[in-house]
Amino acid sequence: MSGLFNNTLQLWQWAVLAAVPPLIVLLYFLKLKRRPVEVPSTYLWRRAIEDLHVNSIWQRIRRNVLLFLQLLLVALIMMAVLRPGCRGTTLVGDRFIFLIDTSASMGAKEPGGTRLELAKRRVIELVDQMSRGDVAMVISFSNEARIEQSFTDNRRLLRERVQRIQGTARPSDVLEALRAASGLANPGQSSEAGSPVDAQVAGALPATLYLVSDGGFQQVPEFALGNLEPRYVRIGAAAANVGIVAFTTERNTEKLDQVQAFARLENRGVEQAVVEASLYRGELLLDAQKVVLPAGGGGGVRFELRDPEPGVLRLAISASDALAVDNEAFAAINPRKPATVLCVTPGNSALQTALETSAAKRLATVTFVAPTFLEDPDYERRASAGDFDLVLYDRCAPKNMPLASTFFLGSVPPGEVWSSGGKVSPVAIIDVERSHPLVAMPDPTHVRIVEGFVVKGPKGARTLLDSQDGPLLAIAPRESFEDAVLGFTLVDADGKGGIQANTDWPRWYSFPVFWQNVLGHMAGGTQSESAPTVQPGETLAFRSLVPVETVRVRGPAEVNTDELRRSGQGYFQFGATDKPGLYSVYEGDSPEPSQWFAVNLFDGRETDLTPPADVTIGASQVTAASGGGQAGRRELWKWLLGAGVCVLVFEWYVYNRRVYL
Repeated sequence: MSGLFNNTLQLWQWAVLAAVPPLIVLLYFLKLKRRPVEVPSTYLWRRAIEDLHVNSIWQRIRRNVLLFLQLLLVALIMMAVLRPGCRGTTLVGDRFIFLIDTSASMGAKEPGGTRLELAKRRVIELVDQMSRGDVAMVISFSNEARIEQSFTDNRRLLRERVQRIQGTARPSDVLEALRAASGLANPGQSSEAGSPVDAQVAGALPATLYLVSDGGFQQVPEFALGNLEPRYVRIGAAAANVGIVAFTTERNTEKLDQVQAFARLENRGVEQAVVEASLYRGELLLDAQKVVLPAGGGGGVRFELRDPEPGVLRLAISASDALAVDNEAFAAINPRKPATVLCVTPGNSALQTALETSAAKRLATVTFVAPTFLEDPDYERRASAGDFDLVLYDRCAPKNMPLASTFFLGSVPPGEVWSSGGKVSPVAIIDVERSHPLVAMPDPTHVRIVEGFVVKGPKGARTLLDSQDGPLLAIAPRESFEDAVLGFTLVDADGKGGIQANTDWPRWYSFPVFWQNVLGHMAGGTQSESAPTVQPGETLAFRSLVPVETVRVRGPAEVNTDELRRSGQGYFQFGATDKPGLYSVYEGDSPEPSQWFAVNLFDGRETDLTPPADVTIGASQVTAASGGGQAGRRELWKWLLGAGVCVLVFEWYVYNRRVYL
């Protein structure tokens, strides 16, 4: 830092000020003029008599501390009006918002501590650079935002709040934090309604936004900054890292006594990496494989488990890198539970045959009932309690939709959401939405259909089969369920008390495959053994294996147990998923877990430990700055005036001691 002066006086004013020190010195050369006084002893009044012997008005100046103090005071005043200063780092503005990233990658180790520890130190340095009267607030964020401290000019309180911030194992999403900051700087803008960080105020004012992060989040080019002035403070240096980004289990379709465990690893370094992937059941090592990962690439690993029992699995890799949270992943093999399916039909041998194949029985337990069962109170109770995973309505419809996914054959759901168009005869399938799992089957366009109708679904419905006149099969979401409508029947009444075929579809191989897809996708039969996985912080909706009103969930620490009640849709909602690991579900009073689910990071952006040089926020591409402040001038005249006051007080003290002592 180089010293600088900023003159504030004109030349004639300096001339007047420069005349003050000589005048002070001249006053000390002057001798006191005393009148003659008769005294009894000249010895006692020696100094007074000495003055009588001098005829000139000047005297030799003596060493006097008061003189030096007075000259020093004048010198400090002259220096102060020069406004001396120095070059340094300062914050520009008077309102600041500090966004501190607490996501998983901020737990990576750096020289001097973790990235989060470095970020907190950097923010404290910025707080110390604030001027008197400046205000600031602190927001921490991962995939959710939290206001740690609202606007205040209390720098001590700001430092304390920053020190209290804890890291998380969550992925990063800066959008919610930006919305909270925008609500404070842009009138009429705030976070979404009901959000815990909705901090919009009536007197919104412009603010400088400091984003303190390693940049491991999705860019937000559509965000409107408005009155926010962004600053990106980059934390951390580029570092090699290997992480697990996927881990799941699946039964081998060719060998039903085997379960396969699949994992995908990514190498975010500039050199090839060789790691060992070890699979454990509890503490028992089941298998281990070496995996070679190219620089900046990935690779997969597969384990074969013969006739495995339900239980938990843990995959660990031998990577000595800066981030530990992505070196471990969890999965589980849940007890096999076929989905519960109710088929309401007046009689349909082709449909019954397709739903009772050996492959279908592995996916679901199907109960066949007549349409008269829809009037039974037992149906109403079970349908409203969510006891079914899927209900098939063949040429019939209920009065009210059940708390389950539904499939309608030749009919439409009650209400005005779904409707049928005019009848079409004959019907030809001309297009198939092959990307949807429901119609992942051999080509059905050769199927002949005698008569059908056009399906008109709600907004958001997806057409899976299309005919020459419009949609023939459509599917649409309904809260947490799905409803599908097929615009033709398999059989019809022949007018003589019997039935006749309406299509030759049951003759083709695509027919049983389609109904296996229905059971697997809409009833969840294909996911019965593989434990669901969510990222930290996400909410999981699951169903119990037995009809119970409450379940208990125990996390990885195996200390706290959360009791959950069944929701109105028949699901249990669990959101306390902050810690990665396996979570056990206990149903009713059972002392043993009935099923598990896993919480894993599985985020490539968090695994990549190379901070970007800039980030995109709205229309601004903000370049990283290592500090966060800007070069500016620090004024020193206040300190000089303070020193002058101290000198004046000391001079007054010395003067009084000479007079009275």
